[in-house]
Amino acid sequence: MRWSESFIPTLRDDPADAEAASHKLLVRAGLIRQLMSGSYSILPLGQRVCRKITGVIRTELEGIGGQEFELPCLHPADVWKRSGRWDQVGDELFRLNDRRDADVCLGMTHEEIFTVLAGELRSYKQLPQIWFQFQSKFRDEPRPKSGLLRVREFVMKDSYSFDVDEAGLDHAFKLHFDAYRKIFEKIGLDALAVEASSGAMGGKESVEFMQASDAGEDFVASCEKCGYAANLEKATSELAAVDDGPGLEAPEKFPTPGVRTIEDLAQMEGGAAADRQIKTLVYIVGKETWLVLLRGDHTLNDQKLIDATGAFDLRPANEEEIRAALGASPGSLGAVGVTNHKVVADLALEGRSAMTTGANEDGFHLRGVSVERDMEIAGWSDLREVEAGEACPMCQNPLVVRKTIEIGHIFKLGTRYTELLDAKVLDQNGKNRPIVMGSYGIGIGRAMAAVVEAHHDEAGIAWPVTVAPFEVVVTVLNPKDVETSEAGEHIHDALRDAGIDVILDDRDERPGVKFKDSELVGIPYRITVGPKGLKNKKVELYRRRDGHQEELDLHRAAEIVTEYVAEERR
Repeated sequence: MRWSESFIPTLRDDPADAEAASHKLLVRAGLIRQLMSGSYSILPLGQRVCRKITGVIRTELEGIGGQEFELPCLHPADVWKRSGRWDQVGDELFRLNDRRDADVCLGMTHEEIFTVLAGELRSYKQLPQIWFQFQSKFRDEPRPKSGLLRVREFVMKDSYSFDVDEAGLDHAFKLHFDAYRKIFEKIGLDALAVEASSGAMGGKESVEFMQASDAGEDFVASCEKCGYAANLEKATSELAAVDDGPGLEAPEKFPTPGVRTIEDLAQMEGGAAADRQIKTLVYIVGKETWLVLLRGDHTLNDQKLIDATGAFDLRPANEEEIRAALGASPGSLGAVGVTNHKVVADLALEGRSAMTTGANEDGFHLRGVSVERDMEIAGWSDLREVEAGEACPMCQNPLVVRKTIEIGHIFKLGTRYTELLDAKVLDQNGKNRPIVMGSYGIGIGRAMAAVVEAHHDEAGIAWPVTVAPFEVVVTVLNPKDVETSEAGEHIHDALRDAGIDVILDDRDERPGVKFKDSELVGIPYRITVGPKGLKNKKVELYRRRDGHQEELDLHRAAEIVTEYVAEERR
């Protein structure tokens, strides 16, 4: 492969709208180009990286018995309606009408379609099965950003396991968990496995694989002592015990003029500290009005509320809706005496007394409130967001909260789809039973971006050998010099024949331009061939990841570099 004949449009300046390092460098190094918001073209170098990532994944999936499919991106609405997700997913699903005015959608995932195919299985003797594909997905992201980290169109590896019972699912889940560990290690990522919410996918259990990065949008709470780790959508912590004292026999109303926030009440004379207040939030869940209660110093995690209610169609009520429901404005709200709206409370309020909350009358609050005595609680759930420094629920060591990129997600779906889509088999007793499913995903473009986030410096990308677009670049300093050009060609051909992914930089450019381009693109090894070195039968080797340089004998250069590359591949 010759650089002079390749399309590698490197840039010297960062794109104006880029914030994440991977976004800047993938554009500058000529691997991607933006077509529109959330939509990117993958250029030849980027495609080479993606092929290598998919190759690693394919090897590991086939190693656990996976069989590769290719399913359509365009889906009939009927199958999504039968699963319940046509209405449940919301605006992220691209919905459209074909020329016959039939409802169709662009697949954001393929659980429904694989389940339809699994309906052709008839007997437990045909199980277990593991099926996978690499296919385009579409999500109408409201705020695409950070290059390939949040997009509207992307390629994903999604795999699915089909078993006759829960024990089979547990085994398939473990197979995928171990395969994912190997995949991420091979492509150069240090993945942290964390408990996660299953969200719109459904199912009883899921695990996310996260890569620590300032470019991430997910936050993970973890314990450095015992290894506990969970996405904030799932994380819990141990709160210090509280002695509320005897409290009052009944709530006492008192004036709070001008008080609109938790902080206002905490600072007011005769008010209450934030941890002794009850925060009342009003949500519209479907068509119902719900009250959500938390301790005043705690923050609601929206996904925990979705999981607790089982409803995806929920939103904060507006001020007009709040006043219609409770007769007061935000800042004076409470659940004391409320019986016509469902009230759900965070577990941190369980058993609490001598608390302060709004009186549902502007400018007034109630003190001496006992949560269970004075409020009609319909349900208790973990709703609050964990904060750094709170005690680990396993060992009480302080938790650390850090930003991460989600690089993989595995789900135990159970029979959530197979019951609705009638995918059943006869078991050993001749009884018809729904197949038990698992779902497992890795975004290819996001994985590429995550590798860049983990492997870059001020000069550009520093790819691990396993996923680099080229493993070696042979840089000819003076291609017009016949001896230099022939020496470069010889080394290039020897490396190619040895199975090395190599490119010859034969461009008529200044050495500095060539060096900067190879470092920006991130090729792991550079062999520099120049007239001066050739006088002594020497070439120079440069290793991108640590800047190591050494002189090599001209006639052994290809052999030595082949050994270096082979060692890193292992």
